[in-house]
Amino acid sequence: MTPQFDSFVAIDWSGAKGTRHKGIAIAEALGDAAPRLVRPGHVWSRAEVADWLVRAAARRPTLFGFDFSFAPPIIARGAYLPGESGVPATARDFWAYVERSCDDEDLGAATFLEQRHRRHFYFGIADGVKADFMHFRQCDARLNAQGGRKTASAYDAIGAAQVAKASFSGMRLLHRIDGKVAIWPIDPLIDGASAVVEIYTRLYIRRAGLSGSKIRSRAELDRALQALGSPPARLRFEPDDHQTDALITAAGMRQLATTDSSAFAPSGLTPAIARGEGWTFGVL
Repeated sequence: MTPQFDSFVAIDWSGAKGTRHKGIAIAEALGDAAPRLVRPGHVWSRAEVADWLVRAAARRPTLFGFDFSFAPPIIARGAYLPGESGVPATARDFWAYVERSCDDEDLGAATFLEQRHRRHFYFGIADGVKADFMHFRQCDARLNAQGGRKTASAYDAIGAAQVAKASFSGMRLLHRIDGKVAIWPIDPLIDGASAVVEIYTRLYIRRAGLSGSKIRSRAELDRALQALGSPPARLRFEPDDHQTDALITAAGMRQLATTDSSAFAPSGLTPAIARGEGWTFGVL
């Protein structure tokens, strides 16, 4: 079954400390229209995004995409945090474990990374050889093998390219919305209902034929959108890269979901991988 959605929403996420995050941007591609920013200029909290999503999911069948890893890798090593006792072995149970392990404000996860399970995460040269921390999920390895260059690991917690802080705060969000909207591929999709997927924004920038990873101009944004079969956004201001990531990805999700029958049945995705690690929508 290929599910049908009326709307496609991309959310550029942030794992930063604090309660409001300038790095969060939300864009929606509704029907065949150009994607638009949701509340442009608003500084979102993570909890606010979760609550907004649940309300929006009930209005119309919508595919929501978040750019963080929905779970750490488990297939390759058999455990999310090898050597630790009491750690679950499925993504859904792991979200609840992360939630119980954190007392940070606004769904933050700094205590999980910096205190409770510090030895599993790379924060700098004092931790040793970085490569020893770089463990990957099956979909990440598949994308890397295809030349997709998704080289960040959920255990990498330093630098601009790190994804650990965003991913573990995102797992708290997934726990919060769990049971209120389907989370693919952990949950089966229901035709006529909304769903949440993991995205990688660079995939859609590349699908638009652009080689750079950051788009910060209206002209470049509109070229990317047109390459993805979307009308141009025609913004009245110069966007930042969080906004362009969200806008381009919303259009790219729509094109992929409506033109590629393998979008929700990628080669290599097994039930065990779905339960344990999830999958990035767009890695085929």
